[in-house]
Amino acid sequence: MAKKNEKIEYVKNGKRVDGRKVDELRPIKMEVGVLPNADGSAYLEWGQNKVLVGVHGPKEALPKHKQNPYKGLVRFVYRMATFSVPDRKNPRPGRREVEISKVSGEALEKAIFLENFPNCAIDVYLEIFDSNAGSRAAGITAASLAIADAGIPMKDLVCAVGVGKAGGEIILDLNKTEEDAPDAVDIPIAIMPRTKEITLLQMDGLFTKAEWKKASKLAFEGCDQLKKMQEEALRKKFDTAEKKK
Repeated sequence: MAKKNEKIEYVKNGKRVDGRKVDELRPIKMEVGVLPNADGSAYLEWGQNKVLVGVHGPKEALPKHKQNPYKGLVRFVYRMATFSVPDRKNPRPGRREVEISKVSGEALEKAIFLENFPNCAIDVYLEIFDSNAGSRAAGITAASLAIADAGIPMKDLVCAVGVGKAGGEIILDLNKTEEDAPDAVDIPIAIMPRTKEITLLQMDGLFTKAEWKKASKLAFEGCDQLKKMQEEALRKKFDTAEKKK
């Protein structure tokens, strides 16, 4: 840990504080079908982040006044365990969790053929067991995987990643040290890689047009990598099931 007033070099000789290149993701592990009582589920480790997602539905949306006769609803619940951060978190849902639940559900809605499920709801329950920078992106990526595992038709998988700036350098997938840089800019972005459609874009900080152009390129490249991992996780589940027959 850096001493007070000590200047940190966030990128030195092409390497970041954790040894990664500027365009390199943290180590990622994905697995689907981990909850036997859910219609679809996924577990994801992304750096220190640990995320578990369960999907239930499509099913009748209750109470009935919530039903939409033209399309289904996505009800997304993002929660952090009390032990997921260094200082014990209040178990009651906070403003941040409510906000992330809303924007994450909206990011996934754009990928699902909701018109196939009028008057129905798809419930997505997400729990963060360990949080260390980028849990929003990790959650959306894992939730998309769980929805696919449930067999719900989608236009494409949704991949999310953080891009930003630390120490004047544009970088992919910020860690906690980089998020806390004096000049830090953090942008969570979710993408459907096949169509290149952005389903979520939030910004904490300011970018010039040139910086955004460079950062968005890193984000699209990172999401392409994530989609390959998602597809491999799904393929692995069904390959394993086929071998058991």
